[in-house]
Amino acid sequence: MSEVNAMSPTKALTAGMLAVLAGSGLAGCGRMADNTSLYSVHQPVVERSNYTIDLRTGPGGLPVGEEGRLAGWLEAMDLKYGDRLAIEDPAMSPATRDEIARLAAKHGILLSEGAPVTPGYVEPGSARVVLTRTTASVPGCPDWSVKTDFNPRNGNSSNYGCAVNSNLAAMVADPEDLVRGQDGTEQQLIYGASRAVAKGQAPSTSGSAGGGTSGGSGGISLGGSGD
Repeated sequence: MSEVNAMSPTKALTAGMLAVLAGSGLAGCGRMADNTSLYSVHQPVVERSNYTIDLRTGPGGLPVGEEGRLAGWLEAMDLKYGDRLAIEDPAMSPATRDEIARLAAKHGILLSEGAPVTPGYVEPGSARVVLTRTTASVPGCPDWSVKTDFNPRNGNSSNYGCAVNSNLAAMVADPEDLVRGQDGTEQQLIYGASRAVAKGQAPSTSGSAGGGTSGGSGGISLGGSGD
């Protein structure tokens, strides 16, 4: 006759609780925080996209119908600050360029020199208008992949930097500034105007900041932004 060892209810409950705690502890032991620097691994990424429209041209520039097509296309693309327009015209017609520049100026956009490389070729008797638009984003944010509180290396949260850098990418007027920044001329004018307003004087447009900064200014650093 076999002997059955019965477990008391208290022991059974204790064993069950230990099993649950052990399981939850193992589930929480995922990847630990390993970034111990002051820099975030989540940095803004700037992407460029090219949009094109091919237009028929004539000796006097754009025909009326093509001018309407271009005007409608520019309106549909909703041009904004930071967009760049360029022309690829095999004939290099000044009349065509002037007409396209006039339509672009209605949206506050100036033509850029040199068009980026785009797929296909421009047929003779045609001109290609290329719109280059840049966007900035922070891939992988938000990032809550590190779920454990066990942090023996005192590393940063996996989401560290997402808030600051995502807001920076969303608010910057021209994402190209995150790549190479602006030259010193415009910044000197702004600095000089600000000083003049503070003193109750008329801003100077000579580029002199009245003892202010001189030379170029470097681009925006994409590292070191915390959450």
